Amino acid sequence: MGRGNLITDIAGLRVGNTSDDEAKTGATVLICDQPVVASLHVMGGGPGTRDTELLSPENLVESVDALVLSGGSAFGLDTASGVQAALRELGRGYQVGLNRIPIVPSAILFDLQNGGNKQWGRYAPYRELGFDAVGNAAADFDLGSAGAGTGATTANCKGGLGSASTELCFTSGEKITVGALVAVNALGSTLVGDSKHFWAAPFELNGEFGGYGFPTPMPESARELCIKHRNSQSVGTNTTIAIVATDAELTKSQAKRLAISAHDGLARAIWPCHTPMDGDLVFAIATGQSGKPVTLDDLIDLGAIAASTLARAIARGVFAARPANNDSHPTWFEKFGP
Repeated sequence: MGRGNLITDIAGLRVGNTSDDEAKTGATVLICDQPVVASLHVMGGGPGTRDTELLSPENLVESVDALVLSGGSAFGLDTASGVQAALRELGRGYQVGLNRIPIVPSAILFDLQNGGNKQWGRYAPYRELGFDAVGNAAADFDLGSAGAGTGATTANCKGGLGSASTELCFTSGEKITVGALVAVNALGSTLVGDSKHFWAAPFELNGEFGGYGFPTPMPESARELCIKHRNSQSVGTNTTIAIVATDAELTKSQAKRLAISAHDGLARAIWPCHTPMDGDLVFAIATGQSGKPVTLDDLIDLGAIAASTLARAIARGVFAARPANNDSHPTWFEKFGP
């Protein structure tokens, strides 16, 4: 893993969180100190996004200034407006004549039925949450019940904001860093049946989410998850949204391929995932700070490491969640901790 085991182990990236504890919601922004190549891939059936079509490889804009992960369902799309306002004040953005337009694609998750007070009046708080998140951006940031993970839930416990990093050494001897940032708000479960064990266990490093491994034997409940949770959740009340990043040099098409590969991390850490009731998506960005272009073989390794890093980040987000008043779900620690 990287030195901080965070996506910000990649130079030039900072993360800012803001939360509204009464509403049990929040926002997370990934700030890129310089514009970066970006793309995304959507595999859930109910996504909510803003300015993501520009990330398609065939479209004009090559780079982004920031990415947003937010709670609030469609209301949370306002978060990007606040981020744009803050970045514009800093002189950031795509130059069009005399104007600068900060490029801030965003994705949202559904956290409107988690026990928080959503009676916020005429306007939802997300624009201000986005603006404040930019001011909070730093290399160190909280996981668990913070930012976009504040009000997140999974099938059987609270979700949360997770992050992880990995240092990858290519066969040429050159090293790059891969990082992941994720807000875990899944219809499915990150746990093996009714146990305390995480589906992401095979990828865990240094006991980062308890070191429990897989249960032996596998519980019968592990095989029942798909039926149990399909029948217990409401349509559209979920979504796991993530960012994977690297300091390698990627084209926009290669970033798209990285986002596709990283979805394997969701499948390794959440079961079931990519359902019609989730809006699961992954952004992928490349800062190019390592100066290392990738070969086809390198891209295979990079995709595999992005998937395992994202799986670890998902488990870390749930493991780090903490209780709050009026929670609709218990935390992992409330169920299994000392």
